[in-house]
Amino acid sequence: MARLAQTAGLTDIQQEILSTVRDFVDKEIIPVATELEHRDEYPQQIVDGLKELGLFGLMIPEEYGGLGESLLTYALCVEEIARGWMSVSGIINTHFIVAYMLKQHGTQEQKDHFLPRMAAGDIRGAFSMSEPALGSDVSAITSKAVKDGEEYVLNGQKMWLTNGGTSSLVAVLVRSDEGHPDGTAPHKSMTTFLVEKEPGFGEVRPGLTIPGKIDKMGYKGVDTTELIMDGLRVPADRVLGGVTGRGFYQMMDGVEVGRVNVAARGCGVAQRAFELGVQYAQQRQTFGKQIAQHQAIQFKLAEMATKVEAAHAMMVNAARKKDSGERNDLEAGMAKYLASEYCKEVVEDAFRIHGGYGFSKEYEIERLYREAPMLLIGEGTAEIQKMIIGRRLLEEYRFQG
Repeated sequence: MARLAQTAGLTDIQQEILSTVRDFVDKEIIPVATELEHRDEYPQQIVDGLKELGLFGLMIPEEYGGLGESLLTYALCVEEIARGWMSVSGIINTHFIVAYMLKQHGTQEQKDHFLPRMAAGDIRGAFSMSEPALGSDVSAITSKAVKDGEEYVLNGQKMWLTNGGTSSLVAVLVRSDEGHPDGTAPHKSMTTFLVEKEPGFGEVRPGLTIPGKIDKMGYKGVDTTELIMDGLRVPADRVLGGVTGRGFYQMMDGVEVGRVNVAARGCGVAQRAFELGVQYAQQRQTFGKQIAQHQAIQFKLAEMATKVEAAHAMMVNAARKKDSGERNDLEAGMAKYLASEYCKEVVEDAFRIHGGYGFSKEYEIERLYREAPMLLIGEGTAEIQKMIIGRRLLEEYRFQG
């Protein structure tokens, strides 16, 4: 796209990376995405191509074999990939969050063991907070770890793992009450475990079962699964950071970065929807002229383009804030909230521009229409974002009466 969603102040290296990713998306993803999505087929060839490009190690430090790039570079790459097919960006995002949590919170042994193979794409990451009976209420987690000698025994059921089948490393958040007095705040009695497993479905290691793919309305291709732990034994040295009770904070740090990623996905899907809408409006004719010449359609295009531009600007701002070392939960929450809502609206307007053909599986907009809703709930619902934003605003603007 020539004009919209441009980012000022990028280095030559950032521009080169983005140009390479955009070429890959245009040549290798867009032509096959809809067909693969309709078959709900894992995009192995695309994933192999991203592995060759080094994208699995984009933000992993160079000392571990990664590219050592910024969150901004990563988010802009995600935006490009989601423009091609949102499911592919999901495959990378879960991996990236686990790598980020390892980089920020892991012990030196954990970093040395996992990060080089994660950078190469040989180990794929997934992370797991949610459970069947809870979504946004992370403090209500019931999965439990009990210490037994030099190991922990994990029991419980987790839900909504992106990459649950194809991953070989899962960061799992469970309750670990050992040594904590009664009355400890729920978020202070949680621990993140690094669970290694074989890719695939069924019992993937003793005590750990991945039942199969959850059938979804959209966001297909990528495998979304449950995870069942029944007497799963994990060594004590696989507690993230080596100390129990810090899991909630570690996961929230990862999700905060993930929110920038979801905002970037919303930007990418919205861009693609705008591209499809503006193209179709110039091809389709009604009442003797292109529908793009009707003022009603021009108003839609104007609104769509403005939303694409605004969402992109907020996403870039949130990423740059995190890269500068500042707290960015307010900006990340705003960007995620705005980009996902605007994405839904831009996709719907593109769908309306297509008229009856928008309902046909032959047209790409049909796929986008089913994909956009996932962004409204992924990495925290709009309501959760507004709670975060509201609380932070009251901290910033405390009344001094």
